[in-house]
Amino acid sequence: MSFTAARPTNMPNRRIKVMIIDDSAVIRGLVGRWIEAESDFEVVGYGVNGLDGINRARTFQPDIIILDIEMPQMDGITALPELLKAVPGVKVIMASTLTKAGAEVTIKALTLGATDYIPKPDAGRIAGADEYKRDLFAKLRGLGKRREAFTPTQTSVRQETAAPRFVPAQQNNNSVVLKAPKHNARIEALFIGSSTGGPEALRVVVKGLAGKINVPIFMTQHMPVLFTKILAEHLSKQTGAKVIEAEHNMPATPGVFHLAPGGKHMIISRVNGVVKTILNEDPPENFCRPAVDPLFRSASTVYGDRALAVILTGMGHDGRDGSKIMTEKGAMVVAQDEPTSVVWGMPGAVAQAGLASYVKPIDEIAPTIINIIRGVSV
Repeated sequence: MSFTAARPTNMPNRRIKVMIIDDSAVIRGLVGRWIEAESDFEVVGYGVNGLDGINRARTFQPDIIILDIEMPQMDGITALPELLKAVPGVKVIMASTLTKAGAEVTIKALTLGATDYIPKPDAGRIAGADEYKRDLFAKLRGLGKRREAFTPTQTSVRQETAAPRFVPAQQNNNSVVLKAPKHNARIEALFIGSSTGGPEALRVVVKGLAGKINVPIFMTQHMPVLFTKILAEHLSKQTGAKVIEAEHNMPATPGVFHLAPGGKHMIISRVNGVVKTILNEDPPENFCRPAVDPLFRSASTVYGDRALAVILTGMGHDGRDGSKIMTEKGAMVVAQDEPTSVVWGMPGAVAQAGLASYVKPIDEIAPTIINIIRGVSV
């Protein structure tokens, strides 16, 4: 099988080094041309299967690898652990098919160390896949910026003593001002939003909460159809918690984690005194459906200051505007810190806007939630 030759690079380090491992020459060539056309990227190598990719990755040491799942000789899921060993710190984006089998393998890959995934169109239709191209570059830039620019120092925070100081989310500013927490209301529901890096972050948080809180939990993770159901099943098996893909008009159950299904926004509504999950196909928000903002807006209406919001790792700023509405109703927000986030986009946007009462590492998020719900000082 022929493939485009890899070329070593002598470009400035500021360019994000990408490697493509895919058995399709069409996809390798086309995606490679897309990437090379951008001034902040360069393709440093190609692989035609997992084994070939491992050998070449050792030589070219990319920042990011786009890894196909289904390949001859060695598939992506088998190659993944070896690639992570060959290139310490590399970010791997799995190229997945939009099928049940593809979803299962992708979720498994995320638990094995893959950073993110992207649904892959057919080779015959990829040239016109504008949405695929947009999503791919959003992920490449988010992960590349993280790898090149982030230095592992603790995010600087200070407690707010007066009115919150709103810092524009687009600024690259690690200093945040915490919003003074309010502990005068009993928390009756928990709302969690996440995106890139979310499946693993959710596993940590859900495991830490399993069996320890007795309020309904509502979660929105940016994922397509089929993927969310598989994610719910995996989280249930990994954590011992009851995690379900929410259904339309489903009554909310205390202690149960209700996950928004791919392709639909999930909001909540109180009907005859019963809180239910409502699904809709309203236009995407922040390029996403499901999106976090619609869920958070409905939380502010149904629960007011008795809601608690949590924003985990993810690109973009989904959840920021909804968090603002929730805090205006007296609710508290907890955000994941920068060092433990795969991408500090979503939690960073909330923290830098002065909306978070707590900014915590991922392993401290669940204990913080438990203490807030129990009324214990954090």
